[in-house]
Amino acid sequence: MKEYKYKINGNTYKVGVGDIEGNIAQVEVNGVPYKVELAQEAAKNVKVVSAPKPAAAPRTATGEKVIAKPSAAGGSYSIKAPLPGVVLSIPVKVGDTVSASDTVLVLEAMKMENAIHAGRDGKVASISVNPGDSVLEGAVLISLE
Repeated sequence: MKEYKYKINGNTYKVGVGDIEGNIAQVEVNGVPYKVELAQEAAKNVKVVSAPKPAAAPRTATGEKVIAKPSAAGGSYSIKAPLPGVVLSIPVKVGDTVSASDTVLVLEAMKMENAIHAGRDGKVASISVNPGDSVLEGAVLISLE
């Protein structure tokens, strides 16, 4: 039995709450036992909504999943920004032939200059940025053929 002390209008009451069966509670107030009927609220109209399940990925006639892939121009390779920063210089121009280890762009990020290398041999097809441009991580900087 749990016991509590209440003070109501200056009078102190020692209340003990015993077992509760259904809506009847065994209560003792200042040593006098009582059976207290607890009021039951009317059942509220509650709708249980289940979350919809995600639909399966669409499939082709052969049963393969349909996956959207970015279209790459025939044999082109994109050099992307490895981190956000500001383009300081571009030592190559459209039409130049570069090898994999050549620096094709200098990017300032976090007060440091980062040399961006071609990553593969090829010919510069296009340059998407200019010195002074701010770029985000993953932005295409230069395309090679």
